[in-house]
Amino acid sequence: MTTRSCPCGRPEGYEDCCGRYHSGAAAAPTAEALMRSRYSAFARGDVAHLLRTWHPRTRPARLDLDPRMRWNGLEILGTEAGTAFHTSGTVTFRASYRGGSLLERSRFERVDGAWVYVDGSFPEE
Repeated sequence: MTTRSCPCGRPEGYEDCCGRYHSGAAAAPTAEALMRSRYSAFARGDVAHLLRTWHPRTRPARLDLDPRMRWNGLEILGTEAGTAFHTSGTVTFRASYRGGSLLERSRFERVDGAWVYVDGSFPEE
């Protein structure tokens, strides 16, 4: 059996990395792990995971992904808090796509013990 690498850039195969969060077999233990799983969900077109891991107060009613968008790289630039000992955290990252990149500082909070995405800002480089 061939193990496909995970879109998030970790050395583990997809099933052992973000795939377990996408399937619901495990919950992301940190804000960074959730952010990586959300990047992988964007790369794989997994709208259900994106909506499920979005904070209820900021989650859109629906999410339409552009099927032409091709995400091809993730670089974590920094994290603040977001561990098992915190209730909130931030992850700053650069996500590359065919033709450019996106720099975002994402905010995460815990809801009923699970990490969820709240919102993001776009800092200047």
